[in-house]
Amino acid sequence: MPEASLKNIALLIDADNVKPEGIDPVLTVLAELGQVNIRRAYGNWAKDALRKWGDITNRFGIRPHQQFDLVKGKNATDMAMTIDAIDLLYQGKVDGFGIMSSDSDFTPLVTRLRQDGLIVYGFGKKETASDAFQSACTRFIDIEALLRDAEDESDPDSAAQQPDKTKVDDELIELLGRAWKAAKRDERGFASLSEIGKIAGNRSSFDVRNYGYKRLSDLFAVLDQFKVERRDNGHVYVRRLR
Repeated sequence: MPEASLKNIALLIDADNVKPEGIDPVLTVLAELGQVNIRRAYGNWAKDALRKWGDITNRFGIRPHQQFDLVKGKNATDMAMTIDAIDLLYQGKVDGFGIMSSDSDFTPLVTRLRQDGLIVYGFGKKETASDAFQSACTRFIDIEALLRDAEDESDPDSAAQQPDKTKVDDELIELLGRAWKAAKRDERGFASLSEIGKIAGNRSSFDVRNYGYKRLSDLFAVLDQFKVERRDNGHVYVRRLR
Protein backbone atom coordinates (compact mmCIF):
# COMPACT_ATOMS: atom_id res chain seq x y z
CA MET A 1 0.00 0.00 0.00
CA PRO A 2 1.54 3.40 -0.94
CA GLU A 3 2.41 5.44 2.12
CA ALA A 4 0.32 8.39 0.91
CA SER A 5 -2.83 6.26 0.87
CA LEU A 6 -2.50 4.93 4.40
CA LYS A 7 -5.32 5.99 6.72
CA ASN A 8 -4.64 7.75 10.00
CA ILE A 9 -5.94 5.64 12.90
CA ALA A 10 -6.26 6.60 16.57
CA LEU A 11 -6.09 3.97 19.30
CA LEU A 12 -7.61 5.06 22.62
CA ILE A 13 -7.09 2.68 25.55
CA ASP A 14 -9.08 2.42 28.75
CA ALA A 15 -6.19 1.06 30.83
CA ASP A 16 -8.47 0.47 33.83
CA ASN A 17 -10.53 -1.94 31.77
CA VAL A 18 -8.23 -4.06 29.56
CA LYS A 19 -5.06 -6.13 29.74
CA PRO A 20 -1.78 -4.57 28.54
CA GLU A 21 -0.82 -7.90 26.95
CA GLY A 22 -3.43 -7.31 24.27
CA ILE A 23 -1.66 -4.29 22.74
CA ASP A 24 0.48 -6.18 20.22
CA PRO A 25 -2.36 -8.19 18.59
CA VAL A 26 -4.65 -5.14 18.68
CA LEU A 27 -2.10 -3.06 16.76
CA THR A 28 -1.77 -5.92 14.26
CA VAL A 29 -5.52 -5.88 13.61
CA LEU A 30 -5.63 -2.09 13.29
CA ALA A 31 -2.89 -2.27 10.65
CA GLU A 32 -5.68 -3.50 8.34
CA LEU A 33 -7.13 0.02 8.49
CA GLY A 34 -3.96 2.09 8.22
CA GLN A 35 -1.20 3.56 10.36
CA VAL A 36 -1.90 3.83 14.08
CA ASN A 37 -0.22 7.20 14.52
CA ILE A 38 -2.18 8.24 17.61
CA ARG A 39 -1.79 5.90 20.59
CA ARG A 40 -3.08 7.01 23.97
CA ALA A 41 -3.74 5.14 27.20
CA TYR A 42 -5.87 6.63 29.99
CA GLY A 43 -5.80 5.73 33.66
CA ASN A 44 -4.73 6.59 37.16
CA TRP A 45 -1.12 5.45 36.95
CA ALA A 46 -0.74 5.74 40.73
CA LYS A 47 -2.72 2.49 41.04
CA ASP A 48 -0.71 -0.70 41.57
CA ALA A 49 -3.07 -2.52 39.20
CA LEU A 50 -1.77 -0.41 36.28
CA ARG A 51 1.91 -0.94 37.01
CA LYS A 52 2.36 -3.33 34.07
CA TRP A 53 1.42 -0.56 31.64
CA GLY A 54 4.73 1.23 32.29
CA ASP A 55 6.89 -0.96 30.06
CA ILE A 56 4.10 -1.43 27.52
CA THR A 57 3.60 2.28 26.88
CA ASN A 58 7.32 2.79 26.24
CA ARG A 59 7.71 -0.29 24.05
CA PHE A 60 4.76 0.51 21.78
CA GLY A 61 5.02 4.28 21.70
CA ILE A 62 1.80 4.84 23.64
CA ARG A 63 1.27 8.22 25.30
CA PRO A 64 -0.03 7.75 28.86
CA HIS A 65 -2.67 10.22 30.08
CA GLN A 66 -2.94 10.60 33.84
CA GLN A 67 -6.51 10.74 35.07
CA PHE A 68 -6.97 10.90 38.83
CA ASP A 69 -10.03 9.34 40.46
CA LEU A 70 -12.17 12.36 41.32
CA VAL A 71 -14.56 10.29 43.44
CA LYS A 72 -13.56 7.25 45.45
CA GLY A 73 -14.56 4.03 43.69
CA LYS A 74 -15.19 5.69 40.32
CA ASN A 75 -12.61 6.69 37.72
CA ALA A 76 -12.85 9.57 35.26
CA THR A 77 -11.11 7.76 32.42
CA ASP A 78 -14.29 7.40 30.32
CA MET A 79 -14.93 11.13 30.16
CA ALA A 80 -11.30 11.97 29.33
CA MET A 81 -11.25 9.45 26.49
CA THR A 82 -14.57 10.69 25.14
CA ILE A 83 -13.45 14.34 25.13
CA ASP A 84 -10.22 13.48 23.31
CA ALA A 85 -12.07 11.33 20.75
CA ILE A 86 -14.48 14.16 19.93
CA ASP A 87 -11.56 16.61 19.69
CA LEU A 88 -9.86 14.29 17.19
CA LEU A 89 -13.11 13.93 15.26
CA TYR A 90 -13.54 17.68 14.83
CA GLN A 91 -9.89 18.21 13.92
CA GLY A 92 -10.67 16.07 10.88
CA LYS A 93 -7.29 14.35 10.83
CA VAL A 94 -8.41 10.85 11.87
CA ASP A 95 -9.96 8.29 9.51
CA GLY A 96 -10.77 5.60 12.06
CA PHE A 97 -10.61 4.65 15.74
CA GLY A 98 -9.72 1.70 17.87
CA ILE A 99 -11.45 1.79 21.27
CA MET A 100 -9.82 -0.65 23.66
CA SER A 101 -12.35 -1.24 26.43
CA SER A 102 -15.27 -3.41 27.48
CA ASP A 103 -17.12 -0.52 29.09
CA SER A 104 -20.62 0.04 27.72
CA ASP A 105 -20.34 3.74 28.63
CA PHE A 106 -18.49 4.19 25.32
CA THR A 107 -21.52 3.14 23.28
CA PRO A 108 -22.77 6.71 22.62
CA LEU A 109 -19.23 7.77 21.64
CA VAL A 110 -18.87 4.95 19.13
CA THR A 111 -22.30 5.71 17.69
CA ARG A 112 -21.36 9.37 17.27
CA LEU A 113 -18.05 8.59 15.55
CA ARG A 114 -19.72 6.23 13.12
CA GLN A 115 -22.35 8.84 12.25
CA ASP A 116 -19.51 10.83 10.69
CA GLY A 117 -18.54 7.84 8.57
CA LEU A 118 -15.53 6.74 10.64
CA ILE A 119 -14.65 3.09 11.12
CA VAL A 120 -14.53 2.13 14.79
CA TYR A 121 -13.04 -1.16 15.96
CA GLY A 122 -13.82 -2.14 19.55
CA PHE A 123 -11.44 -4.38 21.49
CA GLY A 124 -12.55 -5.85 24.78
CA LYS A 125 -13.73 -8.95 26.58
CA LYS A 126 -16.71 -10.37 24.72
CA GLU A 127 -18.19 -11.93 27.85
CA THR A 128 -18.35 -8.63 29.73
CA ALA A 129 -18.87 -6.06 26.96
CA SER A 130 -22.54 -5.21 26.51
CA ASP A 131 -24.36 -6.21 23.33
CA ALA A 132 -25.08 -2.52 22.71
CA PHE A 133 -21.38 -1.59 22.73
CA GLN A 134 -20.44 -4.54 20.52
CA SER A 135 -23.19 -3.78 18.02
CA ALA A 136 -22.27 -0.09 17.86
CA CYS A 137 -18.75 -0.89 16.68
CA THR A 138 -17.91 -1.50 13.04
CA ARG A 139 -16.16 -4.59 14.37
CA PHE A 140 -15.91 -5.81 17.93
CA ILE A 141 -13.02 -8.18 18.51
CA ASP A 142 -12.51 -10.26 21.62
CA ILE A 143 -9.06 -9.55 23.08
CA GLU A 144 -9.05 -12.95 24.77
CA ALA A 145 -9.43 -14.61 21.36
CA LEU A 146 -6.57 -12.52 19.96
CA LEU A 147 -4.34 -13.56 22.85
CA ARG A 148 -5.20 -17.23 22.36
CA ASP A 149 -4.35 -16.97 18.67
CA ALA A 150 -1.02 -15.34 19.51
CA GLU A 151 -0.21 -18.18 21.93
CA ASP A 152 -1.11 -20.80 19.32
CA GLU A 153 1.18 -19.20 16.73
CA SER A 154 4.07 -19.22 19.17
CA ASP A 155 3.49 -22.94 19.82
CA PRO A 156 2.98 -24.74 16.45
CA ASP A 157 2.46 -28.11 18.16
CA SER A 158 -0.29 -26.83 20.42
CA ALA A 159 -3.62 -28.65 20.14
CA ALA A 160 -5.28 -25.31 20.83
CA GLN A 161 -4.60 -24.33 17.21
CA GLN A 162 -7.84 -26.00 16.19
CA PRO A 163 -10.73 -23.51 16.52
CA ASP A 164 -13.52 -24.45 18.88
CA LYS A 165 -16.50 -25.18 16.64
CA THR A 166 -18.83 -25.12 19.63
CA LYS A 167 -18.43 -21.32 19.65
CA VAL A 168 -20.36 -21.14 16.36
CA ASP A 169 -23.90 -20.67 17.63
CA ASP A 170 -27.32 -20.50 15.98
CA GLU A 171 -27.25 -16.71 16.03
CA LEU A 172 -24.12 -16.67 13.84
CA ILE A 173 -25.58 -19.23 11.44
CA GLU A 174 -28.71 -17.11 11.14
CA LEU A 175 -26.65 -13.96 10.47
CA LEU A 176 -24.61 -15.65 7.75
CA GLY A 177 -27.73 -17.23 6.28
CA ARG A 178 -29.49 -13.85 6.04
CA ALA A 179 -26.41 -12.33 4.45
CA TRP A 180 -26.27 -15.14 1.85
CA LYS A 181 -29.97 -14.70 1.10
CA ALA A 182 -29.53 -10.95 0.61
CA ALA A 183 -26.52 -11.37 -1.69
CA LYS A 184 -26.73 -11.76 -5.45
CA ARG A 185 -26.77 -15.49 -6.29
CA ASP A 186 -26.10 -17.33 -9.54
CA GLU A 187 -28.31 -20.01 -11.13
CA ARG A 188 -26.79 -22.65 -8.82
CA GLY A 189 -27.46 -20.63 -5.68
CA PHE A 190 -23.87 -19.55 -5.03
CA ALA A 191 -23.09 -16.04 -3.78
CA SER A 192 -19.74 -14.25 -3.58
CA LEU A 193 -18.02 -14.74 -0.24
CA SER A 194 -16.83 -11.12 -0.23
CA GLU A 195 -20.38 -9.84 -0.75
CA ILE A 196 -21.70 -12.06 2.03
CA GLY A 197 -18.98 -10.73 4.32
CA LYS A 198 -19.85 -7.12 3.52
CA ILE A 199 -23.57 -7.67 4.14
CA ALA A 200 -22.92 -9.49 7.42
CA GLY A 201 -20.53 -6.72 8.48
CA ASN A 202 -23.14 -4.06 7.81
CA ARG A 203 -25.68 -5.86 9.94
CA SER A 204 -23.43 -6.82 12.83
CA SER A 205 -20.07 -6.21 14.50
CA PHE A 206 -19.28 -9.85 13.66
CA ASP A 207 -15.60 -10.75 13.16
CA VAL A 208 -14.30 -14.26 12.38
CA ARG A 209 -11.38 -13.83 14.79
CA ASN A 210 -13.84 -14.06 17.69
CA TYR A 211 -14.46 -17.67 16.61
CA GLY A 212 -10.80 -18.64 16.19
CA TYR A 213 -10.55 -18.22 12.41
CA LYS A 214 -8.33 -15.88 10.42
CA ARG A 215 -10.47 -15.76 7.26
CA LEU A 216 -14.17 -15.90 6.55
CA SER A 217 -13.57 -18.71 4.05
CA ASP A 218 -12.03 -20.85 6.82
CA LEU A 219 -15.15 -20.41 8.94
CA PHE A 220 -17.55 -21.30 6.11
CA ALA A 221 -15.44 -24.37 5.25
CA VAL A 222 -16.30 -26.04 8.59
CA LEU A 223 -20.00 -25.17 8.62
CA ASP A 224 -22.25 -28.06 7.57
CA GLN A 225 -25.00 -25.59 6.61
CA PHE A 226 -22.96 -24.16 3.71
CA LYS A 227 -20.95 -25.34 0.73
CA VAL A 228 -17.82 -23.46 -0.32
CA GLU A 229 -16.57 -23.41 -3.90
CA ARG A 230 -13.31 -21.84 -5.09
CA ARG A 231 -13.47 -21.08 -8.80
CA ASP A 232 -10.87 -20.65 -11.51
CA ASN A 233 -10.85 -16.87 -11.09
CA GLY A 234 -9.58 -17.37 -7.54
CA HIS A 235 -12.78 -16.05 -5.97
CA VAL A 236 -14.70 -17.98 -3.33
CA TYR A 237 -18.45 -18.58 -3.52
CA VAL A 238 -20.87 -19.95 -0.95
CA ARG A 239 -24.22 -21.73 -1.14
CA ARG A 240 -26.53 -22.51 1.75
CA LEU A 241 -27.46 -26.17 2.02
CA ARG A 242 -29.94 -26.08 4.91
